[in-house]
Amino acid sequence: MLDTITIFTDGGSRGNPGPAAGAYVLVDGDGKTVAGKGVFLGKTTNNVAEYTGMLEGIEAARTIGCKEVKLFSDSELMVKQITGQYRVKSNNLKTLHAKIMELLCGFDKWQITHVYRENNKDADKLANDAMDKKRDVVLKTGGGAVAGRGGKKPLRLGILLSGGGTTMVNIQKEIEAGRLNAEIVVVISSLSTVRGVELAKKMGFKLELVRKKDFADVDSFSGRIEEVLTETNVELVVQAGFLCLWKIPDKYENRVMNIHPALLPSFGGQGMWGHHVHEAVVKKGCKVSGCTVHFCTNEYDLGPIIVQKGCSINDSDDADAVAAKVFKQECKAYPDAIRLFSEGRLEVVGGIVKVKPL
Repeated sequence: MLDTITIFTDGGSRGNPGPAAGAYVLVDGDGKTVAGKGVFLGKTTNNVAEYTGMLEGIEAARTIGCKEVKLFSDSELMVKQITGQYRVKSNNLKTLHAKIMELLCGFDKWQITHVYRENNKDADKLANDAMDKKRDVVLKTGGGAVAGRGGKKPLRLGILLSGGGTTMVNIQKEIEAGRLNAEIVVVISSLSTVRGVELAKKMGFKLELVRKKDFADVDSFSGRIEEVLTETNVELVVQAGFLCLWKIPDKYENRVMNIHPALLPSFGGQGMWGHHVHEAVVKKGCKVSGCTVHFCTNEYDLGPIIVQKGCSINDSDDADAVAAKVFKQECKAYPDAIRLFSEGRLEVVGGIVKVKPL
């Protein structure tokens, strides 16, 4: 955890309204850049872009868990609105302004200062890069050692998805926050119209559509997945809501992870995915549930268990309430499992995962 983070933010629009982007750069107490991102927004105004860059930067600082933030922006208007000198009149900005003020109240201390553009070059460049590329861009910080990797190159991840991409987004947030020494080098989707596909494009990831219906059998379908993973030098495959069974080749044994929204071996197997699991948990009157990260085998939900996190269930909880509780645990469990893998601390002995001490 970093006690204090300095946030430089910027935003711009080419046309006002026109193609726009917001951006932020996070700097630690030693002056080292720890994270930065340009967020492409499509068509909007300069002010919305400025506010979005500020909001994204504050959320990134909150994710790191710092106690104090120092904010710098070259938008004098926004600085005066956040400090209460000017009233926010635009309806397009009121929601963003309210969210920023809510987040700032969560820090022990915060301050915001106006700077001139020449003193805000990194955030300005990120915003312009995002507008040029028409997608999100992430600053390559080359930071220090993260979570035991000891300066090693980031672990190369391949994401497999069939849905909304929330797990992919959560993992990327952990990477950007500096808590996970990894990089997503390819995203493979089994469906072409799901939200995860659009998010992967927006986040700038290499995307491959490998749809089961386009192949004659499971062998050729699995073979194409293996080809993509090999071409991109993936070291760890992360299934993120991937709903297709594929034949995992021997070279990827104990290198494919999945997360299941229950405490395996309970409520696993074919047909037990997503909301079906939470409905079954409620129907059985369970008092606890949770999630399980495990290595995948060629059988549903039977691979060695890596990490489990639990949550209590109240009698009044319905499937939606259980799903919300479990998802909070998923956001912690999957990064934890990936981190252990990246540190070389996972060993499978007799079908059981042993976690080596640091």
